[in-house]
Amino acid sequence: MTPDEVDAFVSSLDGCRHKPRGWYLNDRLVARQVDATTLLVRVPIDRREALIERWPDAFGIPPRMEAHHKIEAYLDRAPARAVEAAIRLAWEFQRGE
Repeated sequence: MTPDEVDAFVSSLDGCRHKPRGWYLNDRLVARQVDATTLLVRVPIDRREALIERWPDAFGIPPRMEAHHKIEAYLDRAPARAVEAAIRLAWEFQRGE
């Protein structure tokens, strides 16, 4: 996925708004572009491993994020459906679902 495709997908989710530091739902972070190929996505800790198991090349958890509700998506090698699944999970998490 390209950053523009990420923007289009996240912006299509009900209530998500793009701000200077990322995409938010009710002022709660959904995703943030770290650099041209890395997207930080806020997902529940208990759901991260399932994403990594399903798409091991698409996601990672740097040591500094292990205790946080975050995962990195590597846009240069992740299938679009993997990135979209993580973003949708983050959106649901922020909605309280």
